[in-house]
Amino acid sequence: MITLTSGASSVVIAPEIGGAMVGWLIGNTRALRGPEPEAILHNQVRGLSGFPLVPFSNRIAYGRFTWEGQTYQLARNFGDHPHTLHGVGWQRMWQLADVSSCSVRLTLNHTAEGEQARHWPFPFTAELLYVLDANGLSATLSMENRRAGPAPAGLGLHPYFPRTPEAALRFSASGVWKNGPDSLPSEHVPVPTEWDHANGKRIGTADLDNLFTGWDRKARITLHRSLSLELSADEMFDRLVVYTPLEKAHFCVEPVSHMTDAINRMDSCENTGLRVLAPGEIFAGSIRLRALQG
Repeated sequence: MITLTSGASSVVIAPEIGGAMVGWLIGNTRALRGPEPEAILHNQVRGLSGFPLVPFSNRIAYGRFTWEGQTYQLARNFGDHPHTLHGVGWQRMWQLADVSSCSVRLTLNHTAEGEQARHWPFPFTAELLYVLDANGLSATLSMENRRAGPAPAGLGLHPYFPRTPEAALRFSASGVWKNGPDSLPSEHVPVPTEWDHANGKRIGTADLDNLFTGWDRKARITLHRSLSLELSADEMFDRLVVYTPLEKAHFCVEPVSHMTDAINRMDSCENTGLRVLAPGEIFAGSIRLRALQG
């Protein structure tokens, strides 16, 4: 694990556990959820503070899709959950490429050979750069298609925030996908009043695990009276997954580049957001969390 520092701010990064963030402190205040002890002992990335999403986010329905006329069945990667989740980056060891007191650059080489092919059949390389400075924390994620032909690509970030008594979320969006009983998108609708966060909404007042569209790529996350975070993202991250379970001590606000199950909906949905990269083409973008105190 690697600790980055900038003034009173520090963040721990775990290349060996999915390139994950393990915790972010601003002074003595947690800006991300603290790690669960068992997660560190047993390399359980979902018990940490956040991780990269590459080469896709959220779910691929039943881990099955067709590309260029060939059907692929991905391995399950989330216990007995029927769908394949979050790509491969979160469950792989990343390699350390460069490090300083306030930044770290990690790389991942997915050869799509042997066991790797069961999790994603197309080769790619990925790079992840975390930078901590006086204003906050940024993550820049990129992937390069190493296949001889075109390949699908998607990126995102999956941070966990602590559900404090003051926790609230504010963002604007024009639409949202409702989910069916299989947890997959079933209907795209204007944002219902009870899900509208444009004026801010306390965490715990809406039970969400949904993808919002028409997001303006800005959000404000209030954690304490003395600390809020301003989340912003590059243009390609024009969708936002919001996960606010009523029974959990955390919530997630995830900028992503494409809709859930995009690879299976390219013919039925007008714009899934999924990129198709030519051989050697690179897809990249940055997400920033700026600390607002007082």
